[in-house]
Amino acid sequence: MALLELTGITKRFPGVLANDNIDLTVDEGEIHALLGENGAGKSTLVKIIYGALSPDQGTIKWQGQPAKITNPHAARRLGIGMVFQHFSLFDALTVKENIALGLEIRPAMADLAKMILEVSETYGLPLDPERHIHALSVGERQRVEIVRCLLQNPKLLIMDEPTSVLTPQEVEKLFETLRQLAAGGCSILYISHKLHEIQALCDRATILRGGRTVAHCDPKVTHAREMATLMVGDQVTQPQRPQSRMKRAPKMALDKLSQKSLAPFGTELKEIRLEIRAGEILGIAGVAGNGQDELMAALSGEIPAAHQDMVWYEGKRIGNLGPRERRRLGICVVPEERNSHAAVGDLTLGENALLSGMDRKALVRGGLIDFSQATGFAEQIIKRFA
Repeated sequence: MALLELTGITKRFPGVLANDNIDLTVDEGEIHALLGENGAGKSTLVKIIYGALSPDQGTIKWQGQPAKITNPHAARRLGIGMVFQHFSLFDALTVKENIALGLEIRPAMADLAKMILEVSETYGLPLDPERHIHALSVGERQRVEIVRCLLQNPKLLIMDEPTSVLTPQEVEKLFETLRQLAAGGCSILYISHKLHEIQALCDRATILRGGRTVAHCDPKVTHAREMATLMVGDQVTQPQRPQSRMKRAPKMALDKLSQKSLAPFGTELKEIRLEIRAGEILGIAGVAGNGQDELMAALSGEIPAAHQDMVWYEGKRIGNLGPRERRRLGICVVPEERNSHAAVGDLTLGENALLSGMDRKALVRGGLIDFSQATGFAEQIIKRFA
């Protein structure tokens, strides 16, 4: 039986038709994938289901009856919960306090702590209600969001890119939880770009492209390459990996990099050695909490090395240089926490480009910002990398 039915959902923004006459049906107890590349309209659609946005056209049926979901409060009363791609948590508050803020009916805090522990144990999502959010890993923060939804006994749980910052071990644990929820009758609408995850987890898939529904399929029998082609509209080619770049000189190197963590639960770096050559893609693997954050801080210059010769770039010792000096050299970083650590959501793309490119691209001259140059820089990036 259908739990949720969307018919002809359309949503326009100035200059953009985000959703164009979309149909979607999610059955009871089903894990349903919503696929599409960035800008396909997935997040807009699920925000309409959750009541964060209102459709311009179309109808929504919930358990066979017409429904108007005017805001998230109305969605939660129906039994719809959502875990957003970017978490809505307050770093200075505890797990318990953050969960309390999102509940429709708030129990006594002592009772809430017991409820959190019970749900955590039932679904394999270990959490300490008294720990502060700033001390948690990204995976643990996601658990807080999920537990907050589960305490409201949802009939439909929407997951927007839930594994984008999780380790493989955390992903498998999340999948166990979602399968357990579905077995208990909870429907799950699951957004992801990772097709191997969709094939492993989901019962059905709806594919969006350019704001429109282009296909419905069974991901367990549809080949990943076929789904990728439906998502992008072109044949997906295998990237070439030339061996010649392995003969090039090292671009950057770490020589016995040792560093203490500034975080209370951080991991100390101990005599790390690595080299990366021009044109090479070097992977860093490890279970979350084994020094990845500290290594990124050491590479970006957020935490300068104890000795300048522990970090080398193009034959120069740069261990003592900070982030701004390293950006001038051409060392750029995309942090794990993109919203709070990398980009400023209220600024334009040109203004964001200015923040990290003002020295390298000479976007500030004589103390004055050249906004046209900053906008041009952002437009070049958009055009070059599509």
